[in-house]
Amino acid sequence: MQADEPPEAPYDCPLCPRLVGFRNMQRATHPDWFNGPVPSFGAQTARLLVVGLAPGLRGANRTGRPFTGDFAGNLLYETLAAFGFATGTYRAEADDGFELIDCMITNAVRCVPPANKPVGSEVATCNRFLKARIAALPRLRAIVALGRISHEACLSALGLKRRQFPFAHAAEHGTGSLRLFDSYHCSRLNTNTGRLTREMFESVFAAVAIHLAVPGPAGST
Repeated sequence: MQADEPPEAPYDCPLCPRLVGFRNMQRATHPDWFNGPVPSFGAQTARLLVVGLAPGLRGANRTGRPFTGDFAGNLLYETLAAFGFATGTYRAEADDGFELIDCMITNAVRCVPPANKPVGSEVATCNRFLKARIAALPRLRAIVALGRISHEACLSALGLKRRQFPFAHAAEHGTGSLRLFDSYHCSRLNTNTGRLTREMFESVFAAVAIHLAVPGPAGST
């Protein structure tokens, strides 16, 4: 992989034919939507990176901001605010003035996939942007991976082997100066079925907050 790979995909990224076709279909149907690879949201000085799966069709694909406009964003942004990683009032629009603090949010796949399900080759292709995104955060100390696919994408971006870092909700994995935290995805399906409760989700960010409260390497706090 090129060392100078950009951390954000270009608006007309051509790399995944299936996603390009679906994206172009949405542009024709909803010309007022964002309909492009959704850029990361947050500051370059963030110590926390939250990695989701992919933009939702009527959420981030519409608004142009990760997790903004769909059900998963409600729980995620409420939780970030509760633990001091965000400020303002989240109103599910990119211009609501909501801001992240010491945190950035991105996705393993930057373009909206049909049926909200990217295929393996798309996750692998888009991994170049996740790897570059991680490398471009000089103070990064914690990553929260939302779901198994995001967890595995993070491992690929970090050059780690899956068998050594198995996914499990609330699992923590030390990797050099970073710590990878796992959570079930905060999707409507997971919360409606009870697979993920608010308490379970908040416990992950409580662990992150404790980790970040401990002084890190020189210049990282």
